[in-house]
Amino acid sequence: MLVIDKWTCNVNGRQAVFVRKGREKKYAAVFIDQGYCFNAALWKFQDITLRGVFPRNMVYEHVVGWESFEPWLGRVERMDAAKIWGFAEKIPPEWYGGDVGEMEKLIEQLLVRRLLVRELISAFRASDRQPFPNWGRKLEDVRVVAFPETVGGIGARVQ
Repeated sequence: MLVIDKWTCNVNGRQAVFVRKGREKKYAAVFIDQGYCFNAALWKFQDITLRGVFPRNMVYEHVVGWESFEPWLGRVERMDAAKIWGFAEKIPPEWYGGDVGEMEKLIEQLLVRRLLVRELISAFRASDRQPFPNWGRKLEDVRVVAFPETVGGIGARVQ
């Protein structure tokens, strides 16, 4: 979701609901509320490093390098312009006030931003928050340890 949030300039903190089925031990994240993408109703891309990210670093502890963002990062970077335009054509005009010019401007900006996502994630990585403590490690060297549900509702933590 970080790739999509940075690409679309989600200015809201990333929201997720963590769920598990029945007696399963592992949780799955369901990402909710994309209403602040494109800088909410402004449709201007104002990139602020800590916007559009999850508030707890523990969800990023599995990130060991650029490969952690695949296949989504590559898919965004290589996404065909015609495919993006095709998605835009399916959006009901009442959702964007019928202003085709504004919609076209938004899509053009998304096309350009495809190649900015790495730079935006790099800025987040370099921030004082230090969200990726395992960057540069091998994934097999990162150990996942379960911890109680009472700690933020997330079922696992990386050590």
